[in-house]
Amino acid sequence: MSDPLSEPAVEAGTETPAAPPSASAAVVAAVVAADVTTDVAADASPARKRPKPGERRIQILQTLAGMLEQPGAERITTAALAAKLAVSEAALYRHFASKAQMFEGLIEFIESSVFTLVNQITEREADGGTQARKVVAMLLQFGEKNPGMTRVMVGDALVFEHERLTTRMNQFFDRVESQLRQSLRAAADAAGSATPTVDANALASALTSLTVGRLQRYARSGFRRLPTEHLDLALARLT
Repeated sequence: MSDPLSEPAVEAGTETPAAPPSASAAVVAAVVAADVTTDVAADASPARKRPKPGERRIQILQTLAGMLEQPGAERITTAALAAKLAVSEAALYRHFASKAQMFEGLIEFIESSVFTLVNQITEREADGGTQARKVVAMLLQFGEKNPGMTRVMVGDALVFEHERLTTRMNQFFDRVESQLRQSLRAAADAAGSATPTVDANALASALTSLTVGRLQRYARSGFRRLPTEHLDLALARLT
């Protein structure tokens, strides 16, 4: 699926990367104003406008992400999603072949948003240690601004879904850890470490575990325990 969501940007000159907009805000910005309240036969009325191509897909993903922010939303049925959108379940399946494809749309948004920012950080920051700290901070900021996406990232929303979705999110964090290793290896080399690869691997693993753990705590606390609390001190101690 092509990514219809706007890509966040890192603000030049700031100490930490600007937090990406929430998924809902990104989707709303991408949607052209139109009456998209129903996909059923009533849309045939001259008084209503049909959604433009792609608009309904965006609205479905926006609504799914919003529902994941609610307490007890670990499992969302297509019936509940259709009711929230005031459409039939059949209308959903005109845009997505399965609920798994809907979650894949959310995962694509996460991947695109996060790794766009990772690339901006590594291009802007020459120091590997700074790169690593900013990547972790950005990822936790993204989760904090997108609570529903956090449930996807830590797998809570995927427990009852196809296992390939969990595998894909695991690969996402593997990719994050790989980038951290690369940055930290450069930092260890610059510091004259006798074992730069070993040092980088150990620290990248610790930072990835910190990131996943804080996102899990955020989701499982009902979004009360912010993942960025006392983050500067924790990163300073680790790096």
